[in-house]
Amino acid sequence: MALIVQKYGGTSVANVDRIKNVAARVKAHWQQGNKMVVVVSARSGVTNELIARAKALHSTPEEREMDMLLAIGEQETIALLSMALHAIGVPACSRTGAQAGIHTDTLHTRARIARVTGGDIPARLDEGKVVIVAGFQGISAQHEITTLGRGGSDLTAIAVAAAIRADLCQIYTDVDGVYTADPRIVVNARKLPVIAYDEMLELASSCSKVMQARSVEFAQKYNVPFEVRSSFNDKPGTLVKANAKTMEDAVVSGVALDRSQMRVTVSDIPDDAAAVAAIFNALGEAGLSVDMIIKNLGTQGRSNLTLSVSSDQFSYAEKVINTVIGKLGSGAVRATGEFAKLSIVGVGMISHPGVAGTLFNALASIGVNCDLITTSEIKIAVAVAPAKADEAVRAVHEAFRLHDIVPIG
Repeated sequence: MALIVQKYGGTSVANVDRIKNVAARVKAHWQQGNKMVVVVSARSGVTNELIARAKALHSTPEEREMDMLLAIGEQETIALLSMALHAIGVPACSRTGAQAGIHTDTLHTRARIARVTGGDIPARLDEGKVVIVAGFQGISAQHEITTLGRGGSDLTAIAVAAAIRADLCQIYTDVDGVYTADPRIVVNARKLPVIAYDEMLELASSCSKVMQARSVEFAQKYNVPFEVRSSFNDKPGTLVKANAKTMEDAVVSGVALDRSQMRVTVSDIPDDAAAVAAIFNALGEAGLSVDMIIKNLGTQGRSNLTLSVSSDQFSYAEKVINTVIGKLGSGAVRATGEFAKLSIVGVGMISHPGVAGTLFNALASIGVNCDLITTSEIKIAVAVAPAKADEAVRAVHEAFRLHDIVPIG
């Protein structure tokens, strides 16, 4: 008997038939004597529909009200899945994020988890029930409903698994694991049987679409191994854990692409560290992540700053930066074009020279130039023109021969 946490994404519970499919999977594990906690997302498309309704009424809805609205999606799913389990003879009970003891800070629409108590989950499990938890949501110290941002259901599953000390955490989605690249772009991309937290974190932060970066970070912090697998087949997935041995030649493990990055230029600001610090402190306090950064050499005491944010966060970032500019006494902020961010990730990059050369040779071979670049020990990310993004991914995947190299467990 094992204590298992499973998470099912929006496509896995998109309609009645798929909810029934999830119920059957859960029943099979429960009948084996396992204690089951199931975390679910809103049905596919529901969150986007709710956002569209809100913006049809107000172009910038109050974030507190957005949390109140968006929490509905997951609460619908937990009730429907509980009903589906009852219909096939499985005792089940649904729990909101608050009832599951998911306590967060007060930052609406992108709250961070402060602690997880598990609520009455252990007691209900001891009664033989399957406990279904609403992903993506929690409650603040002021008893306000909060949401964890896009992909927050993954974070809910990892956090609950850590809190109740689950034996196994499985993230079920519409893909059957982590690939060397998006198989929709690279037809010969290979599935990785195992990957290290560090690599998965970099891929997630580079928008690989498989996992939310904060979820991987939380799993690494609390040492929660988890498996990414498909809810539409029974194939083994990809295990994400602390240490993943790789073949000697596996310099790069994957290529990720984020199509929705916005280049932001902040011009005519004071050419000093305090001004730059003020901008980035304000962005950080607002919960906005910034990736690529270039500061131009100052002239006559003024300088320009170029940075990138996700396209859907630009309006909020613009508002935050304008507030800082007002205090600085000068400056302007504007969007200067969307771009796609291509990232290569691999722990083998630490000990293998020539990785950057291979990357830029591949991009040069198809006429792609890069003016924004960021690096870490195990990642290089570059800005590419959106029209050339897919071709660039294929060229880089081929240059590193990722279709030939598969890490071993």
